[in-house]
Amino acid sequence: MADHYEVLGVSRDATEDQIKKAYRKLARELHPDVNDTEEAHERFKLVTHAYEVLSNADERRKYDMGGQDPFGAGGFGFGDIFDTFFGGGQARGPRSRAERGQDALIRVDLELGEVVFGCEKSIEIDTAVLCATCSGSCCRPGTSPTTCDICRGTGQIQRQVRSLLGNVVTSQPCGAWRGFGQVIADPCNDCRGQGRVRARRTLDLNIPAGVEDGLRLQLAGQGEVGFAGGPQGDIYVDIAVHPHESFSRQGDDLHCSLEVPLHDAVLGALTKIETFDGEAQIEIEPGTQSGDQVTFRHKGINHLRGAGRGDLVVTFQVHTPTKLDSKQKEIFRSLADLRKSDEIKLVKHSQSHFSKRKHK
Repeated sequence: MADHYEVLGVSRDATEDQIKKAYRKLARELHPDVNDTEEAHERFKLVTHAYEVLSNADERRKYDMGGQDPFGAGGFGFGDIFDTFFGGGQARGPRSRAERGQDALIRVDLELGEVVFGCEKSIEIDTAVLCATCSGSCCRPGTSPTTCDICRGTGQIQRQVRSLLGNVVTSQPCGAWRGFGQVIADPCNDCRGQGRVRARRTLDLNIPAGVEDGLRLQLAGQGEVGFAGGPQGDIYVDIAVHPHESFSRQGDDLHCSLEVPLHDAVLGALTKIETFDGEAQIEIEPGTQSGDQVTFRHKGINHLRGAGRGDLVVTFQVHTPTKLDSKQKEIFRSLADLRKSDEIKLVKHSQSHFSKRKHK
């Protein structure tokens, strides 16, 4: 194989800029659009391959280690020896053009009511989808990839070099077409040889009941289509639950507070509240204290894992009036005279009303 430096017409100590200028000059002379001869076509492939290797610092270093030197025509390189005995000298075959698509992260905002029972969401996302024109082949319809003339479809370039151990054969990925072994001579016009195009599509999400704020769901194989129609990546969905004005969540239980007028707390009353399951009737028993609770079994959030639901816990808050007219104050004075035995005192823990809970 011709020496890459000779192909480009530069010295072995040429700078990156000198290599680039030499390649551009030759490319303008030999490009098939300018020079349609067979000789120019073959030289253009050699020039392109030489530039692919020498413009990459790592590939150039490897090439120089196995290039011409005083030891002989093939030269000697420690990298070649290690590659040979530890797998680098074995032809691996052409790389697959198809690559896995990228993953995507999206956020979905939910209301608490949607968390209780689960919900379905449809959202628009900008992503990469399979090219409908070429179906991921990257070729214009009616055409197909052709075999690379440089590596002859193997995706590898083999070189024989001399070393202290004798002649060895090294193998490196073909730099002309990234080791694919095939050439897309006539790429698809719609995807420009990518096998995929950008598009907006509707993503239907089935959000299970019981998800929590900050939870991340994985949708396998729902992300972007890969290069050359490669497998799709994943979509990760971050859950964001908006606070509710009346209900809060503790585990899978729902909690709310019910403000009770003082006279209803003393005399008792019946009332109704609106829950996520509809209207619920609550009995306020005479003598109800702040902190007393009533629990509605299985009226909370559906469990994310397993069957069943949490509870709905209603906590009473007795409201003490702060603005009274003279008549109302007189009524309370009369009540105080009738209940002179009542004292202001510290409450023992065993007597605390905050531990009282009734179940329904």
